[in-house]
Amino acid sequence: MRYVGNIFRPPSEADSLLLQTTIGCSHNRCTFCAMYRDKQFRVRRLEDVLEDITTARDEYGPDVRRVFLCDGNALILPTPHLLRILTTLEQSFPDLQRVGVYANARDLVSKPIEELKELVGHRLSQFYLGLESGSDAILKQIDKGATADEMVAGVRHGMSAGMKSSVIFLLGLGGRKHWRENAIESARAVSQMNPNYLSALTVTVVPGTPLARQLKSGEFELPEPAEFAAELRLFLEQVDVKATVFRSNHASNYVPLEGRLPKDKERMVAELTEAIKHHRFKPEYMRGL
Repeated sequence: MRYVGNIFRPPSEADSLLLQTTIGCSHNRCTFCAMYRDKQFRVRRLEDVLEDITTARDEYGPDVRRVFLCDGNALILPTPHLLRILTTLEQSFPDLQRVGVYANARDLVSKPIEELKELVGHRLSQFYLGLESGSDAILKQIDKGATADEMVAGVRHGMSAGMKSSVIFLLGLGGRKHWRENAIESARAVSQMNPNYLSALTVTVVPGTPLARQLKSGEFELPEPAEFAAELRLFLEQVDVKATVFRSNHASNYVPLEGRLPKDKERMVAELTEAIKHHRFKPEYMRGL
């Protein structure tokens, strides 16, 4: 397999074949993110992608069941381009069950429902969207490039076509000053999305990013572990979804949690309360990006 630059994928795609269809991220301006800073966004030649599928078939055999399309937002590709990739994957891997992709609100809503349904019919059935925050003020501050309502619309659009949604938001993105706003507004947006999967990660300041410069200048103040936990507790208290698998057991999190919402809400809130009361947080040396 041939890759340009560093390759990233969601934790749940750990066992997937990683196929690079685009290089970098078309937005690539979020102040906290360093994932694609070393790349200028471009679309890989279709011929190269198809050659990589052949290589993967030769190396791994026909039993690949999951594929993740890298890089940052492969859903930006025109539908005929994506269909050529998907049909080649289906022909190469007869037991293919699912193809996943990072997506943003603009790319989701730009495709008509009929086109999305066609993609779903060829196994492109899961997308991952970084909400980051439900607060438009915070989204503007981090240069997300979309409002909360636009991202709600994008998630609902994709789900209405039969795609499964996995939404990520970032604890601490509002700093110490706006932690309540981040929690409450993120809960509001997630409640409107009602995603299949939801992950809470903890903001990590990466050297060289605009957020790192804001931290150094004092414009941004990173919360303490107990404040991150209080923010997550408030979020869980406020969120209202029908049947969502929830995870905050990413390496970045101080208090690992997992459960189903709303069934496990009270238990997880109680676990956070206990962690805050007894200062039981993951030590810094065990945390990572």
